[in-house]
Amino acid sequence: MKHKTDLKQLKKKSHKKQSGDPQKKRDYVLGELTWIEAGIKLKAVDIALLPVGAIEQHGHHLPLDTDSFDAQYLADSVAACCNNPKPILLPLIPYGVSYHHSDFKGTISINNETLARLVYEIGISAAQNGIKKLIIINGHGGNEPALQLAAQRINKDASIFTCVDTGETSDSDLANICETLNDVHAGEIETSTSLAVRQELVQMDKAKKFVPRFSSRYLNFSSHRSVTWYARTSKLSPQGVLGDPTKASKEKGEKIWEIMIKNLVELVEDIKMLSLDQIYEKRY
Repeated sequence: MKHKTDLKQLKKKSHKKQSGDPQKKRDYVLGELTWIEAGIKLKAVDIALLPVGAIEQHGHHLPLDTDSFDAQYLADSVAACCNNPKPILLPLIPYGVSYHHSDFKGTISINNETLARLVYEIGISAAQNGIKKLIIINGHGGNEPALQLAAQRINKDASIFTCVDTGETSDSDLANICETLNDVHAGEIETSTSLAVRQELVQMDKAKKFVPRFSSRYLNFSSHRSVTWYARTSKLSPQGVLGDPTKASKEKGEKIWEIMIKNLVELVEDIKMLSLDQIYEKRY
């Protein structure tokens, strides 16, 4: 069955939820269920989505909670677009590893050990509740080392399927949409996705281009031959932007959301009804 992403309908539902308008309870959102309802849901489906974000600077034009909002929005949209039984949506972890943005006010960071431990314990507890497949939806690249460690440890100690998506399911598709190389923070992509779903919080009159250049092609963020390396953002960009937000548009953002939601829905549907043995034995 095909999964059509209706971004306008998702935005309408999100607005109703935030404004307090009455709507049907979503039986896939763990935090909205009673423990009796959760028990019934866990008998129907054993896959869960865990969104993880960050509170950190995003230039002069985007809000501090961009990564947390995006992780929550993506995870909620994916769950909503899946066939029944829908995956269980776990509550958002809003804080991330953001020390590299700490020179900019408003950034709230936790360390790698804290995030890894928190996600690990959530994963272990989810497994004790019957979850056998955990998809961590990561809205902030700086979280990835901690989340990969947590995923490995959850798999080791709980023997459940655990994976982390920081955009890997869609990055290759987005390359044809984004015009800017090294667009990695508060640039064309993040500004476009924000324009698509909460335009009122984007201050485009304050958006400024800053595309970094590096001394070696192996340090280039957009290169296919590059190493993973770390630096404080303030050493690379005076205003905290790495990319070109002036090339952002609502239309690009809607297309990006459509691609990301579609691909993650496909991943969930691929593994939702499979046993762990079937996942591990599947040959592609």
